[in-house]
Amino acid sequence: MDYHNPVLLKETVDGLNIQEDGVYVDVTFGGGGHSKEILKRLGTKGKLFAFDQDADALENTIHDDRFTLIHENFRYIKRFLRFYGVKEVDGILADFGVSSHQFDVAERGFSTRFEADLDMRMNQSSSLSAYHVVNEYDEEQLKNVLLQYGELRAAPAMASLIVASRAVEPIKTSEQLKRVLKKFLPPKHENKVLAQIYQAIRIEVNQEIEALKELLLQTPDLLKPGGRLSVISYHSLEDRLVKRFIRNGLFEGEPERDVFGHFEVPLKKVGGLIVPNKDEIKINNRARSAKLRVAEKL
Repeated sequence: MDYHNPVLLKETVDGLNIQEDGVYVDVTFGGGGHSKEILKRLGTKGKLFAFDQDADALENTIHDDRFTLIHENFRYIKRFLRFYGVKEVDGILADFGVSSHQFDVAERGFSTRFEADLDMRMNQSSSLSAYHVVNEYDEEQLKNVLLQYGELRAAPAMASLIVASRAVEPIKTSEQLKRVLKKFLPPKHENKVLAQIYQAIRIEVNQEIEALKELLLQTPDLLKPGGRLSVISYHSLEDRLVKRFIRNGLFEGEPERDVFGHFEVPLKKVGGLIVPNKDEIKINNRARSAKLRVAEKL
């Protein structure tokens, strides 16, 4: 499988502070770039588990006795690690978003560049696809998806137009969807708005925000004291959740404080926000919006 270079490879793996005999988890295996780098730094007694729900990623499995690839969504991390007798780990790495491979395979329907059936499933056996969202969600559901996950001001009007159009004929392909929403795609900003629309539908199809929250909520129990979480996000929705969870262990609201105004948090941030340099963005355009945050279990 043709997978591009992993984003912020050195920085993300450095963030894990690898111990040679440690146990680590790469929850977004993809092309295996981050996993290979982790294995380089592990000794003979070290272990690496990786998760990926995309069947295509299984083609990239690494033949190493220290490595186990689990074909599942990372939201089930604790359950599947327990199956392998693992209750605590030394580090968890996550590189969220769509892989370059998924974007580049036209028939997967992730890219605005290609004519394709509305799909966008990371797990190809999932029953929920982009077709289902576009053609079967009611107007209110569609509006909420476009507004919440695409941050599109025109979401109510877009949802109304989609519902009216699909009543005439089903919207089956990316080109049909573009034609339906053409009035919202000014030439100068067409790609930007399309990207927001695709992002919104993709997040809904793959339940990405729910999966991210479930993963983060499990990390304090999974990490050993001093264990690290190293996370790359690609849009503000994800990054806000990661930042808030690291800061106070919650996704919204404020933690309970004692009489002195103090509150306990399961993680503490390590260093500041890390973003790719100009050279990496030049080589790998996918890196342009990447944000890396690292935290440590207290």
